[in-house]
Amino acid sequence: MSVDVTERVGFAPDEIETGAHTRAVRLKWVVVVDKSLPAGRAANAVACVTAATATAVDGLLGPAARDRSGTDHPGIPWIGCTVLAASAEELGAIRAKAGSSAEIYVADMPAIAQSIRVYDDYLDHVAGVDDLPYVAVSIVGPRNQVDRLVRRLQLMP
Repeated sequence: MSVDVTERVGFAPDEIETGAHTRAVRLKWVVVVDKSLPAGRAANAVACVTAATATAVDGLLGPAARDRSGTDHPGIPWIGCTVLAASAEELGAIRAKAGSSAEIYVADMPAIAQSIRVYDDYLDHVAGVDDLPYVAVSIVGPRNQVDRLVRRLQLMP
């Protein structure tokens, strides 16, 4: 089973402005996590959807940094990333709305992913379900569209 992503959301090399304020950047990145999750499961969900996002969105990560001692530090998102909390119902609605826009990249983590230990079993399960509940959703898209999707949500505590 493979998923084809034909339209890519991201930055062209000439759009990457690491000196720009995050609020001045064309795209915004947010991760929304189910606020009822225990801290460890919430952290796991955020890590999983951000890993998927960082590999799929062109130009999201800035260049590596080197400290004064010569130690290199891998690049992190130069546009920033806000982590927000939502109810399970809100999360599902946000996923549906974000997924309906070709201008928004969405990486989601269905709840079942935290209980299945064999990836092929996860693929089989997802293929057999129409309406998945989610524990986290990562969204990158035009600032105004993302703001409308998450405007009432609070930062994850």
